[in-house]
Amino acid sequence: MSNQQHNVISTELLFQPYTVKKLTLSSRIVMSPMARAFSPDGVPGPDVAAYYRRRAEHGVGLIITEGATIEHPSASSEPRIPHMYGEAALQGWAEVVEHVHEAGGKIFPQILHMGIVRPSGSNPHPEAASLSPSGLDMEGTQVGEPMTEAEIATVIQAYADAAANAQSIGFDGIELHGAHGFLIDQFFWKTTNRRTDRYGGDLQKRTQFAVELVMAVRAAVGPDFPIAMRISQWKMNDYQARLFDTPEQLEQFLRLLVDAGVDIFHCSTRHFWEPEFEGSELGFAGWVRELSGQTTITVGSVGMPDEPEAGVDKATHPGMGELMKRYEQQEFDLVAVGRALLGDPAWGAKIREGRVSEIQAFTPEALAMLD
Repeated sequence: MSNQQHNVISTELLFQPYTVKKLTLSSRIVMSPMARAFSPDGVPGPDVAAYYRRRAEHGVGLIITEGATIEHPSASSEPRIPHMYGEAALQGWAEVVEHVHEAGGKIFPQILHMGIVRPSGSNPHPEAASLSPSGLDMEGTQVGEPMTEAEIATVIQAYADAAANAQSIGFDGIELHGAHGFLIDQFFWKTTNRRTDRYGGDLQKRTQFAVELVMAVRAAVGPDFPIAMRISQWKMNDYQARLFDTPEQLEQFLRLLVDAGVDIFHCSTRHFWEPEFEGSELGFAGWVRELSGQTTITVGSVGMPDEPEAGVDKATHPGMGELMKRYEQQEFDLVAVGRALLGDPAWGAKIREGRVSEIQAFTPEALAMLD
């Protein structure tokens, strides 16, 4: 789609307020969490605060930060990934929150534990073994010992503590990373979860870890603090992976998480416009919204018509027209934007004002210089 065609598509509906629980966002645009590892010793500095503030100043209603780790030695693979614990890190995050709020935005941290996708021997704790539900890597190869129930309880408590920390310093909600093969998703995935206790077996049992984790977080933050969860079919090592082959399986999964306390589902897919199940044009977010009744975020190559690694180019990307059509059909409530917002903090303002030709393109080579 050409710039001229983009310009005539109204995106004004994306700049209307949206309320979930007691939280009101100024627009329907969400900044998707994207790891940058710009926080030495896990502590976000003034540069991180300025980075997120710039996005809030240009129409992003909700910022979901890059993943911040729970307090567990094998949660992270890099010393510069931010923490959601410790006095210095929390002070840094408090400054981030203040800057985003001053710019009129709202902000959630994404809270995570990498699990077995963390390479063995990674800093900052090379001595710590990477965790996996069954001691299996993402290919299903035995590389360690299954998590004990004591280890599971410790990790769940660390998630609850991280969520309480986020609430205490002024974040507006939290997102749990339950996608892409990180620890929570490893419990969902039958390739990595072959447990025979209450945390393994059929899909319902493989969801039990997440259910207990969400319940612990809800108990820590109270009834009104929004809890989002990012979910996906695909894994970092397998874009074709599928947790759910039918809407019925997806509905069973979602109902368990809604009952545990999830308010928002962040539906990660490679291409927002692709149908999720045969016989329907609904994308992943559309199915999740229909089956759960909860606030749903779509994401997946929004605003990125040149993305060779994802098999997208100008000739095949349906553009903003398709996004707005699906939004108007109520397939989703919010729209998350990733690399387009990395490339240009003013992306939101420019699509609203029809200045698409002025959008700065994202390039991986420029990542180290992003502001």
